[in-house]
Amino acid sequence: MIGKSAVPPKELLDFIREGEKFLIVGHKEPDGDCLGSQLAISSALRRMGKDSILCSAGPFKRTEVKRYEPLFTSSPDTKGIKRAIVIDCSSIERTGDLEPYLEGLSIAVIDHHDNRKTGEESVYIPVYYIDVDAPSTTFMVMKVLDALGSKLDREEAEFLFFGLCTDTGFFRHVDDEGAETFEAAAALIRAGANPKNAFSAMYGGKSLDSRRLIGHILLRAEPFFDGKLVVSSEEYEETCRYGNESRDSDILFQLFQSVDGVEAIVVIRQETPENCTIAFRSRSRVDVGSIAESFGGGGHKNASGCIIAGSIAELKARVLKAFEGVFA
Repeated sequence: MIGKSAVPPKELLDFIREGEKFLIVGHKEPDGDCLGSQLAISSALRRMGKDSILCSAGPFKRTEVKRYEPLFTSSPDTKGIKRAIVIDCSSIERTGDLEPYLEGLSIAVIDHHDNRKTGEESVYIPVYYIDVDAPSTTFMVMKVLDALGSKLDREEAEFLFFGLCTDTGFFRHVDDEGAETFEAAAALIRAGANPKNAFSAMYGGKSLDSRRLIGHILLRAEPFFDGKLVVSSEEYEETCRYGNESRDSDILFQLFQSVDGVEAIVVIRQETPENCTIAFRSRSRVDVGSIAESFGGGGHKNASGCIIAGSIAELKARVLKAFEGVFA
C-alpha cells in the first residue's frame, strides 16, 4: 500500500472488476498527468484480460506528450462498450468532442479536481473518485491499481511517474505535508520508473522559438501591489507567429516565481481576436482558483485558468480589480 489517504471507493473497484471493455477518456488539450493516467490504467486493464480504447479530443500541444498522440483516437468505435473511465476530468464537458460518445455509457470518474456541473451527479455518472488533496491523478490511479492487486510493470511505472512529475512541477509544488508524494515516487522508481527520463521528457526537446516567446512575455511583465502580483501577456501576433507548440508555461512560471516578493502571477494570452485564455499561478497563500472561478474557469488553489471573451487590455483591468481584495 502507498500512503494512507485517497482510498479508492469500493464502487470504483467493482466497476472495473465487473467490466470487460472500456473507453478510457481524458480531457481536451491533454497534459502528462492525464495521458500518464490513461496509459497506465489501459495497460493494467489489458493485463487483467480486459479491453480498452484510449480516447482524447486533443490537440496534443505540449512537446512532452506529442509522442503519445498515435495511441489515442478522437472517434472511438463504441460498439459493445458499456463503460467508460473518465480521467483527470470531473466535468464531462471538458472531454470536448468526445462527450457525445459517452452518452448511454456507465461512467466512472477519477480526478484530483472537482469541477462537476449541476446535474452531472446522477445515474449518468454512478461512480466518482475525487480527491482534491491528491498531488496528481496519476497518484490516484496508482492507488486504484494497488487496491485491485495489480502489480505495476516498468512501462506503467514510467507513465505514472511522468504524470506525477508533471503535476508537481517535478516536486517543486510539494510542501511539508507531501510525504505521501515522495513515498509514491519511491515506489514507482522501485517498479522501474527513471527520473532522468521523466525530467528529459518534461524539459527537453524545446524549440528555439519557445525560448524567444518566453523572452517576449518576460519583457512585457509588470509588477503590481508592491511587486506581489506580476501580470504579463502574449499578443495575438505572437500567438500566430509562434503557435501553441512554442509555449512552455512551466518554465515561464518558474522564472516568475523565482522573483523576490512575487506571490501571484497572471499571464493573459490573446488566442483569437475575440477570446483570451488567462493562466493564474501562486506560491502558497493566494487562492487563485477562486479568482479563476470568478472568471468562469477553475483549477487548484495555486494553479488555475479560464477561457474568456475580451482583449488583453480589457481583461487586465478586470484581473487587477479581482486582486484588489487579495492584496489590499
